[in-house]
Amino acid sequence: MKSQVRIIGGKWRGSKIPVVDIDGLRPTPDRIRETLFNWLAPHCRGATVLDCFAGTGVLGFEALSRGAGRLVALERDPAALASLRRQAVRFDPDAIEIIAGDTLESIARLQHRFDQVFVDPPYAIPGLRHQVIERLEASACLQPGARIYFEWPNAEDFELPSPRLEWLQLKSAGQVNYAIAEWQLSG
Repeated sequence: MKSQVRIIGGKWRGSKIPVVDIDGLRPTPDRIRETLFNWLAPHCRGATVLDCFAGTGVLGFEALSRGAGRLVALERDPAALASLRRQAVRFDPDAIEIIAGDTLESIARLQHRFDQVFVDPPYAIPGLRHQVIERLEASACLQPGARIYFEWPNAEDFELPSPRLEWLQLKSAGQVNYAIAEWQLSG
């Protein structure tokens, strides 16, 4: 049987999402997602969400399941895109926008300001987290008070990439660090 992840809360709780066999794709585990969405729960209702490296789409779909109003998912892998599009039709095509292409190039064309952003790029490219925040800041895509999720391997040092970000929550599970930071009006 193909690998799957499941939505763990909200209106689509228990729905399974296939995991496409792509090198480097590692969906955020249930345990981490449960903690993440416990942190984000008070901020989900009506939120506009950006998933910068969507992969399976499970983070964005989880946010929608828990009351977010809109999801923009960025992905460049053709197999992952096809799967994301199938899931979007299944869940809520009117609330989901999938953008094909490189995340850094796509950010400049975004038409929304975001309340929640998921930044968990392939671990093989550690500097990408900083570049994403630089592009989001330059494009004025972040609402004041936006919650930004970061995930990175324990073996890697990671500091917040902007003085306008402040840590809210920080945890470790197995070989992964994960955290929420808040976007401030000024640094």
